[in-house]
Amino acid sequence: MPATLTLSAAHRLLAVTLLGFASGLPLALTGQAMQAWLTADGVDLATIGFLSLVGLPYTFKFLWAPLMDRFDLPLLGRRRGWLVLTQLALAAALLALSAASPQASIRVFALLAVTVAFVSASQDVVVDAYRTDLLPARERGLGASLNVMGYRLAMIVSGGLALIWTDTAQGGGWDWPAVYRLMALLMAGTAFASATLLPRLAPLPPDPAAAPGATTRASARQDLLGFAAVLTAVAAGVVLSDHYARPVAQALAGGWLESTALPAALQRRWIELIALLLGIGFTLPLAAWAARRARFVTLLDGLHNYFAQPQAAAFLLFIVLYKLGDAFAGSLMTPFLLKGMAYTPAEVGVVNKVIGLWLTIGGALLGGALMVALGLWRALLAFGVLQMASNLGFWWLAVGGKGLLPGLVIPAFDWGFVSLATGTPVDGGLLMVVAFENISGGMGTAAFVAFLMSLCNQRFTATQFALLSAFASVGRVWVGPLAGVLAETIGWPTFFVASTVAAVPALAMLWWLRTTIRALETPPRAPGAADD
Repeated sequence: MPATLTLSAAHRLLAVTLLGFASGLPLALTGQAMQAWLTADGVDLATIGFLSLVGLPYTFKFLWAPLMDRFDLPLLGRRRGWLVLTQLALAAALLALSAASPQASIRVFALLAVTVAFVSASQDVVVDAYRTDLLPARERGLGASLNVMGYRLAMIVSGGLALIWTDTAQGGGWDWPAVYRLMALLMAGTAFASATLLPRLAPLPPDPAAAPGATTRASARQDLLGFAAVLTAVAAGVVLSDHYARPVAQALAGGWLESTALPAALQRRWIELIALLLGIGFTLPLAAWAARRARFVTLLDGLHNYFAQPQAAAFLLFIVLYKLGDAFAGSLMTPFLLKGMAYTPAEVGVVNKVIGLWLTIGGALLGGALMVALGLWRALLAFGVLQMASNLGFWWLAVGGKGLLPGLVIPAFDWGFVSLATGTPVDGGLLMVVAFENISGGMGTAAFVAFLMSLCNQRFTATQFALLSAFASVGRVWVGPLAGVLAETIGWPTFFVASTVAAVPALAMLWWLRTTIRALETPPRAPGAADD
C-alpha cells in the first residue's frame, strides 16, 4: 500500500468492507445461528450435523458461476447487477425461512435453508469476483483484511446478537422467526447500498486470443445449454444416489458396523454418511461429463485457464486442507458450548459471537498488516500454525470443564438494539480459548483470501474464484455430518484432538509449495480493474 491513501483507493476498500458484511450476514443463518434454533427446538445432535449439508451450494457454486462471468445484467454495469439481484433474492428467501418450523416439518425447513444457501453462494460468487477485479495487487492484503472485518461484523449481528436476542432470561426474548425477518430486512438494505454506493468496474477489453465471433449470441446460447446439461446431470445424480447409494453403503459397511458396539442410531448415521460420499462420487463425474458433452464453453475455458498454471491441482488440495482443522473444530461449536458445556445462550452470544468475532476482526486486520512484512507464504505458514494450536484450547476446555480460570461478569445494559436484563457471568477459560481461536482464525482467513485472489485470471474471475472457494468450503460443509456422528461416537475431548491432527497435512503441503506460492506474491495487474 502507498503511504497516502487516495480517494479512489479508499472507495474501493470501503466497497469490499460493505460486501464482506453482505456476504457474512446469511452464512450464520444457515450455520451456527440455525444450529442454535434447531438446538432450542430439541433437534438431536446427529441431525444437526447432517443439516450442515444445507451448505452444499457453497461447494458446487463453480457450476453456475460461469454464467456470471458470461452475462452482465443491464443498468448497473459489470458484476453490480448480479449483486443487487442476489441480495434481493436473499431477502425473500430469509423471509420465507422465517415462516418455517423445524418441529412441524424438518424437510420443508431444510429445503428453504438450502435455498438461502444457494442464493448466498451465488452472491459470494459475485462478491469474490467483484473484489478480485476491483483491487490492484498492492491493495489485496488490506482489502482481504477489511473484507473479513465486514464479514465478521455481519456474523456478530446474525450470530452473536441473535443469540442474545433469543435468550428469554437475559436478552430480548425474541423468537427465531423474528430474528430471520430482521435479517431479511438487512439484506434488502445491502441491495440498496450495492446499487448506489459501489464503484463501477471498467468493461473487459476484447480477448485477443478469442476467435472472431466468440462473443456472439450463439456462444451465449451454448453456455445456457451447457449449464442446463450440467444441472440435469446433477439432478439425475441426486435422484439415482437417493435410490441406490444407501443400499450400496449398507452392503459395503453394514455387516462391519453391526459387529461393533455402536448404538443402532449411530450405525444408521454412519451408513447415511457413506451413502452421501458415494452419491457425491457418482454425481460430480457425471456433471463433468455433461459439461464436456454440451460444450459449456465459459466453464471449460475458465477451468482450462486455471489448470494451465504450475501446481494447479496441488493448490486445490491445499485449499481444501488449509482450513480443514479449523472447520472441523468449528462445525459443531454452538452445540458443544450450549449442550456439551452447558453455557447459557447469552454467555455464548456475548463471548463466542460478539467478543470472539471482534477479536477475529482484530486478527484479520493484524494479519493484513503482518502480511506486508511477512509476504504471502510466510503469513500462510505462521497463521496456519496458530490456527492448528487454537483447536487444543477447546480440547482443554472439554477435559477441564468450567471454572478453570477466573471469570468476569458482563454488567446489564440496554442499547436499544440489544440488551442484557442482568449481569452475565463469563467463564474465564471460555474467554481465553475463544480469544485465541478467533484472533488466529482471523489472521489465517485474511492470508487465505489474499492467496485465493492471487490465483485468479480476471477474465474468468467468477468461475475460478468460485472453484477455489468451493474447494475451500469443502471442510466447512462436508465435515458437518462426520463431525456430528464422530462427536457422539468418541466424545468431545478426542474430537478436538482429531480436529488438531486434521490441520497437519496442510502445513506439510505449504512447505512443499513454498517456491510456487512465493512467485504469486506480486502478480501483474490484469485488465478490467475499477475506474479511478
